[in-house]
Amino acid sequence: MGLRTKITDGIKSAMREKDSVRLSTLRLINAAVKDQDIAARAKGNADGVGEAEVLAILAKMVKQRQESARAYEEGGRLELAEQEQAEIAVIEEFLPRQLSEKETAAAVEAAITEAGAESIRDMGRVMGALKGKYAGQMDFGLVGPMVKDRLS
Repeated sequence: MGLRTKITDGIKSAMREKDSVRLSTLRLINAAVKDQDIAARAKGNADGVGEAEVLAILAKMVKQRQESARAYEEGGRLELAEQEQAEIAVIEEFLPRQLSEKETAAAVEAAITEAGAESIRDMGRVMGALKGKYAGQMDFGLVGPMVKDRLS
């Protein structure tokens, strides 16, 4: 079952259960995916976005909400921070399991070996390989410095 189907099924079940937080979050996800579909069609891709792009959208949504929650906590708006955390929990249900630090380090080493990377100039190829293979499974903001350190 694809991510789009899971999201649609989640919307239906949230409506039945009258779970307003889950329903609104799933509708936001659906809207973001549809926006990207429209943008992809405008560029000539009749099928819209694929699974990897949907995972990237979800990861971006989680990151945005984490930043918002942090800002709300710093501003003393704990109820808004809790709302953001609840949305993060719903979005993460559709993301694959996050790799541990050890698994991430092993994936970085494997990508460097596969790409034949020897210097910092090869960082783009390594990151591209990681993003293609591990979309939604690792935080690339943290992986970038790991790759840079390894290639330096």
